[in-house]
Amino acid sequence: MKPLKFLFGIHNHQPVGNFGHVFEENFNKCYRPYFDILQKFPKLKTTAHFSGPLLEWIQSNHPDFIKRLRDLAGEGRLEILSGGFYEPLLSILPEEDAIGQIEMMNAFIQEEFGVKPEGLWLAERIWTPSLPRILAKADIRYTLIDDTHFFYSGLEASDLNGFYITEQLGHPLYVFPISKELRYSIPFKQPEDILAWCRYAKDELGFDGVTYGDDGEKFGGWPDTYQWVYNEHWLERFFSAMNDAGDWIQMDTFSSFIDSHTATGRVYLPMASYDEMMEWSLNTSTGLKFQELKSELEEKGIAPERYKVFLRGGQWNNFLTKYEESNNLHKKMLYVSKKIKTLQQDSQKTRSALRELYRGQCNCAQWHGMFGGLYLNYLRHALYNHLIAAENLVDDAVYENSRPLTVEQTDFNLDGHDEVIVSNQAINAYFAPAYGGSLFELDYRPLCFNLNNVLRRREETYHQTIRHAQSHDPEGEGEPQSIHDRVHFKEDGLADRLFYDPYERYSFMDHFLSSETTFELFEQGRYEESGKFSGAPYSLQPLSPPQADKEYLVNLVRKDSVKNKENTFVPIQLQKTFAFSTDQAEFRVDYQITNCGQKALDLWFGVENNFTLLAGDAPDRNVFIPGLNLEDSRLGSRGEHFNVEQIGLRDDWFGFQLTLSFSRPATVWRFPVESVSQSEDGFERTYQGSCLLSHWRLYLEVEEISRLSISLKVSPGDK
Repeated sequence: MKPLKFLFGIHNHQPVGNFGHVFEENFNKCYRPYFDILQKFPKLKTTAHFSGPLLEWIQSNHPDFIKRLRDLAGEGRLEILSGGFYEPLLSILPEEDAIGQIEMMNAFIQEEFGVKPEGLWLAERIWTPSLPRILAKADIRYTLIDDTHFFYSGLEASDLNGFYITEQLGHPLYVFPISKELRYSIPFKQPEDILAWCRYAKDELGFDGVTYGDDGEKFGGWPDTYQWVYNEHWLERFFSAMNDAGDWIQMDTFSSFIDSHTATGRVYLPMASYDEMMEWSLNTSTGLKFQELKSELEEKGIAPERYKVFLRGGQWNNFLTKYEESNNLHKKMLYVSKKIKTLQQDSQKTRSALRELYRGQCNCAQWHGMFGGLYLNYLRHALYNHLIAAENLVDDAVYENSRPLTVEQTDFNLDGHDEVIVSNQAINAYFAPAYGGSLFELDYRPLCFNLNNVLRRREETYHQTIRHAQSHDPEGEGEPQSIHDRVHFKEDGLADRLFYDPYERYSFMDHFLSSETTFELFEQGRYEESGKFSGAPYSLQPLSPPQADKEYLVNLVRKDSVKNKENTFVPIQLQKTFAFSTDQAEFRVDYQITNCGQKALDLWFGVENNFTLLAGDAPDRNVFIPGLNLEDSRLGSRGEHFNVEQIGLRDDWFGFQLTLSFSRPATVWRFPVESVSQSEDGFERTYQGSCLLSHWRLYLEVEEISRLSISLKVSPGDK
């Protein structure tokens, strides 16, 4: 009787932009010790995938480990999977970039490990029906995806034997179903329990092969797993159990299994990912209903797993509507990719720009679930950093380091409204006329730094857990909990920090505040407006061609009404003009507010700006107000300041500062924008940026015009 083949694969990855100490910690806690144990069992054949960011780090910091993997691969004990080099979601890339990323990984594997990869690790197992054709072009034979995908196609658990074949327009691809049962059991259940399940799969279901594939960080990198996996010897006991089980089960590689078995059948899979990702992608209100439905089924004794084909969440692309920040990152990537494709010559700058683009396509900062992802400002910053660097290289190739000011009007974020992009050699400024005439991206090009990269505070489904759970994490004993079941708080009082923003955290957002507004209400997003200007559409005046040595003007106008003291509405017109320097990292915003009604008006007008220097508590990043000695100048501090003519943010780590100057003294409220989110380590508060609200009390007679200006400048500082 043929043995059951246990197809065991791990996926090792660290995101672009993660801290070096995190790479080192995971290398010492999971990557190296995992292979230390595996090497003790020469009969076992396994599979591994290492993402490009991790491979580059290992190559630079532990080159001996590359040789170790090469030796294992040469002995036939380790199959190495390909993938998009910088761990992108292939389904959301231009096809040329998707193929380029895979070919980059294929070349690396052949050069460094001496083997030609046949299989591919699909990032987050995000599947779309077009992938077989794309993977065929990159010479990929098979991939691993979750059993969830197969259930959505109408198959049952008893059908998921070995592998299936799918195709798109005649391009075939073998697909292996990753068992969720194994994924949730390894390494959290005892090895004998896993072997018992495998025995059931063989004897009761008649399976020839079962597939396991999941994060390598589960073996020592996830919370509480190092003690269990290594100090309590789970991994060694597991490999020993597989090694000593007898002839009924053998660990094997995927390529070997394909060569010795035929496909179980043909299948066509819908757009899908693993269960958790599908649920995370739902917007909050729908996600809560989905959780309620599953709870109701369980209360009635109906297992949701039984009706999986009918019970599913959303799809990954929903993140692009759930989080505008994710959409902006994605569209920035598409924008830069398109610019690179316009270059005709195959030069070193072009190749360098392409690599920077690929780094900017890493998926981790574009979504949020159990891991911090999008909520981690340094991961978003890393993507912007590489995308801006790619853009700089393109402009260097086109303009030979003398870039003129350019203006583009385009539907950048694909919301059905045109945005405006003004660029010179020092900055890129992205405006959304249809969303408050606001500034949603400001790139300081010398440092490849998007200063407007601030995340909006939103309600998440797990905020209910924070509100109702205990404020401590009970000590557990025995087997560690999976991070899907673990509830841990990294600090107390998070329920009191659940604030939600009524608008995106853009800059030059205009507010007409009601008289009841307080600093605290504004900070918590619970204030009221007396006029509808924030986030509302402004009219963009026709753009003129740029002229050399002449500041460039972008004119925006909105007419609406504001509430006066008698609770009646009076029409006003707000005009703001952005005036750009042709070659410096600076611009001025001129405001004109006109009383168009028949009554005098008392107005409370404010301009909100949101900027990030990434670290709220770092001593080398501070707020400064000339002539004022701030008691606490950290970006994470808060304060109210009167008669302010200038305020700035200084970054001594990166070596620059941003300054706002006001034509008339302002009152300024400043506070940190901090989200409450979950990560693999537990629930936590994360600094996203700093809000600066400059505001003025204005009195306007009928037809009177009030004028004021705000100047913004980014300049080098001491590093």
